[in-house]
Amino acid sequence: MRAAFVLALSLALAACGEETPEPIDAADAAPEPAPDPEPQPDPEPPACDGLDADGDGICDRERADWSRAATVEPGTHRGDIYRLGEALPAVEAEGLAHAQVWPVTVSGILMPYAAMNRALDPEADDPRLLTLRGNAAETVGFETTEGFYRWLGLPAYDPPGEGPFAGLPYAAPRPPGAPDDAPMGVGVIATDSVEALTFSCSACHAGRLLGRTVMGLANRQARANSFFHIAKSLLPVISSPLLLDLIEVTDDEMRLIERTLGHVANVDARRPVALGLDTSLAQVALSLARRGDDPYAEPSVDRQLRPLPNGLDEAVADSKPMPWWTLKYKTRWLADGSIVSGNPVLTNFLWNEIGRGTDLRELEAWMQANPRAVDALTVAVFASRPPRWTDYFDADSIDLDAARRGQAAFATRCARCHGTYEKGWDADEPLDPVERLRTTRVVYHPTTPVFDVGTDPGRAQGMAHFADRLNALAISQWMQTTVEVQSGYVPPPLDGVWARYPYLHNNSVPTLCDLLTPPGDRPTEFYQGPSEDAETDFDADCVGYPVGEAVPPAWLEIEDGLIDTTQPGLSNQGHDEMLDGRDGNPPISAEERADLVMFLKTL
Repeated sequence: MRAAFVLALSLALAACGEETPEPIDAADAAPEPAPDPEPQPDPEPPACDGLDADGDGICDRERADWSRAATVEPGTHRGDIYRLGEALPAVEAEGLAHAQVWPVTVSGILMPYAAMNRALDPEADDPRLLTLRGNAAETVGFETTEGFYRWLGLPAYDPPGEGPFAGLPYAAPRPPGAPDDAPMGVGVIATDSVEALTFSCSACHAGRLLGRTVMGLANRQARANSFFHIAKSLLPVISSPLLLDLIEVTDDEMRLIERTLGHVANVDARRPVALGLDTSLAQVALSLARRGDDPYAEPSVDRQLRPLPNGLDEAVADSKPMPWWTLKYKTRWLADGSIVSGNPVLTNFLWNEIGRGTDLRELEAWMQANPRAVDALTVAVFASRPPRWTDYFDADSIDLDAARRGQAAFATRCARCHGTYEKGWDADEPLDPVERLRTTRVVYHPTTPVFDVGTDPGRAQGMAHFADRLNALAISQWMQTTVEVQSGYVPPPLDGVWARYPYLHNNSVPTLCDLLTPPGDRPTEFYQGPSEDAETDFDADCVGYPVGEAVPPAWLEIEDGLIDTTQPGLSNQGHDEMLDGRDGNPPISAEERADLVMFLKTL
């Protein structure tokens, strides 16, 4: 190679008219070869700041597409959102622990755990403390720790490894940080000085189903938003000098109480119109109205005293929490599909903490410093699985011929919106009765659609009252989360639909039979009670709440348990085009409705 170079240089100089030098011997011109370099170790892979299950230095979250262009190949899902393979179960367990013990140590509302227990100790006998608690109970509805948790509607932990439900995939064992004497949703975290009480995802996203707690199911009994609504009344009582003296609050506990009181000034909330509904839209919008207009919505004394007007002061935008296990099929989140890009778990952190008055600079710094917690929780949410009918009832409770007829009716009436569901019975090989009923494949939309099917518009319209403000936040832009107002709702995948009663986004329809009935014939009132006893608390034929004379008498006494569909935000209209012939099919018959319900039980 060097000889060729010398020859080319000589010819080039001659062509330019320069005197041609004497040829140079290539061997003489070559320098002595350099010694072989010392072998160098392979460079270290770049460090991942979060979950890296395979240790390749690349964060596993890079495998997920959170953009508005994301798609899910029909017939597949993203249950293993980061493609962890064999590492998935361990990371899922880690994420479920975060779902039960809220990990955000900078959360705005944190109360000293020991002081709370002393204040609400059921064995307290000091008459002054009992008088204070009795007075407070008239406002908040409870005066002991157990009463507090019961009023909040938190689901119980099931005994580990016992009974017919042991080992099911939607069970969640009690993790570290969840007190032994508390229900699911109560967490205790370490702050710089004292242990603090906090409430987690599972306060709203774990629900009782016929005597079993199911992670990822909406909590029908939750009063989390009501708690924030009464917090302004409760916290001054807790921080009264007499009470603080009676329960011997330490200096560190007092500092945490004062910090929380400062953040509560940033919070506003509304009570849901009925039990089991969530008013997070109003809580986020009204809390932002109490903050500054800067990119981090800094605290503003002026706004705390004179909040900006917001339409959700009056408009009703209530909805129930959506089931976690349908996320794996979707590319848009929330009931209305208004989050068009971004990881929904990050959005959940942000919305929760705006509703807790948290400093958003501190929250952003926490997110950036704790990506592993965000990653693991994301994995757990997407990996969640629905309860199956055969987890609770015998397989022979399903009329297989009717279910097959229902599958055919579903394909013509419902599949255009909700996708198709292949069943074990579609296979040629013989299967046992339980496996025959299993859903083997879900074919949903590659990109999640939004349709207006005439249901109550309040929840979708509510986003217009604060979407622009959310998008303008610096933390939203860092998260790459974008919210766009929609004109309808996502037709959800129907995995586990039998367990998701009452139906529609606003819980306005008590059973599947009623959902498949023209709106004019649906019940206008029903009660939302507990789900403990399959004999008394559940209509197994129609799938949902008992109504009319079948309602357990105790339900009539439940505070805010009545669903009155004539009230704003609770309309039970819509979702009827496939029932009355407008979609080209004949009006649904009673027999076809029964077959459809039988099929839906098996999803």
